Amino acid sequence: MKKIKVGLVGYGFSGATFHAPFISVLDEFELTKVVSSKKEDVQRDLGDVHVVSSLDDVLKDKLIDLVVITTPSGMHYEMAKQSLESGKHVILEKPMVVETWEAEELIKIAEEKNLLLSVYHNRRWDNDFLTVKKLINEGVLGEINTYQVHFDRYRPEVRNRWREKQGPGSGMLYDLGSHLIDQALSLFGQPQFIFADVFAQRENAETDDYFHIILGYDKLRVILHSGSIIPSNGPRFQVHGNKGSFIKYGIDGQEAALKEGKKPTEQKWGTDEPHFYGKLYTVDGKKEMEETIETIPGSYTTYYRKIAESILNGCDAPVTGIEGLCVIKIIEAALKSSEEKKVIYL
Repeated sequence: MKKIKVGLVGYGFSGATFHAPFISVLDEFELTKVVSSKKEDVQRDLGDVHVVSSLDDVLKDKLIDLVVITTPSGMHYEMAKQSLESGKHVILEKPMVVETWEAEELIKIAEEKNLLLSVYHNRRWDNDFLTVKKLINEGVLGEINTYQVHFDRYRPEVRNRWREKQGPGSGMLYDLGSHLIDQALSLFGQPQFIFADVFAQRENAETDDYFHIILGYDKLRVILHSGSIIPSNGPRFQVHGNKGSFIKYGIDGQEAALKEGKKPTEQKWGTDEPHFYGKLYTVDGKKEMEETIETIPGSYTTYYRKIAESILNGCDAPVTGIEGLCVIKIIEAALKSSEEKKVIYL
């Protein structure tokens, strides 16, 4: 089998935690070059991989098929454009880019050159989201009227990292918000309107660290929320339909496992702790029922398996450039809504 040769651009938290472990364990891929100034870290983790100093070193290598870009968001557009123009398939860490015109141009180049352009919206393969998606698709909850998700953290101190500094694509909305927006769009499609509150809540914060977004559909309201000063979390998912409700606490544990150095090949990867299994409440006439729903195992590996199928067999990308663009459009509308204190109609 032909291996897809990969150039990984950046070996910070994202590259080291969310990309290299999956590329390294899948037979379809060969991690050939890593662009990083942290040569010792890269080779400690990945062995005898070739560490280079610039994107050009990757693009000049005619054997490399796929470029995975994990640099700060403001650098995505230029790097992706150079990579596509060099004939490479591209995966962009989320958010795809900072502005919609950048996404539109990248999509056009990829289409003209018949190249893959995908965005790493890995949280479509979170265990909690997969479980919610299954319940919705099976109609267990009936017609959904309220879908509410929290992605809260307790980080009261502002840290010295690019996501918390003023700059293109920084802040909580572009970071965690892009995950929640992508999940919602993959379930319900484009909303009719957006109403958002986005601001900096912590002392000395340089960029937004709180958002509350309402996506409006006909009879459905999607509520996406994130705060940075939340010492104790409430439910992560609350999904209500005319036949039932699903309430889920806890968060997918794949990120925590990856931080601990665990490999996605380990047994029980992506499984949930039983005490975090969600509760399903259904109503049948006057009869009310409560059921514990075992969480479907999460699998970020699935994203990369589908990337391989796309490149090798021509299957659809797991997340397309157009889907990445839709997320950026929602983010821009949310920022406008918050700034102007009004509903934005799409």
